[in-house]
Amino acid sequence: MGILDSIGLDPLYLFVLLFLIQILLFVLLLNINMKYNRLKLTYTSFMRGKDGKTIEESILDRFNIIDKIESIAKKNRQDIREMSKTLQGNYQKLGIVKYDAFHEMGGNLSFALTMLDGKNNGYIINAMHSREGCYTYIKEIVGGESYIELADEEAESLERAIYQESYDADIKDIIED
Repeated sequence: MGILDSIGLDPLYLFVLLFLIQILLFVLLLNINMKYNRLKLTYTSFMRGKDGKTIEESILDRFNIIDKIESIAKKNRQDIREMSKTLQGNYQKLGIVKYDAFHEMGGNLSFALTMLDGKNNGYIINAMHSREGCYTYIKEIVGGESYIELADEEAESLERAIYQESYDADIKDIIED
């Protein structure tokens, strides 16, 4: 009298059940093996890269390119700093006011021209036109201020240069004259 007899189970059913489980496990093993082979082929293809070049070589090439770009960017930053320092000393702000100096000529032939660098240092050139001739004066500007008293037109020209106010209408007048 065995255990199976005490449960009331025929050994043939148990063997058939175990055989079916074994067949199911074999089918699952084949399925997993096929998926593994497909994954292995995909991985090998991926690692080989295009044109037979390995992904490691591609990554190293990219790192070399990045290093070159980094050195170029550093040089560009240094060049920009140097240009910025150079530009600070160049005239980059302009202001101009046209006016009639003696109220007799008409046509606003006189002008006050302000030229300033990045630190608001520069000059005001005032050209006053009359019937007898043209008189030109220059005044030095340091830090946006003049040590010599400015005429109204000169002060306006200085203000336009410092604050970069629009003077397109005045420029158009100069071009038309």
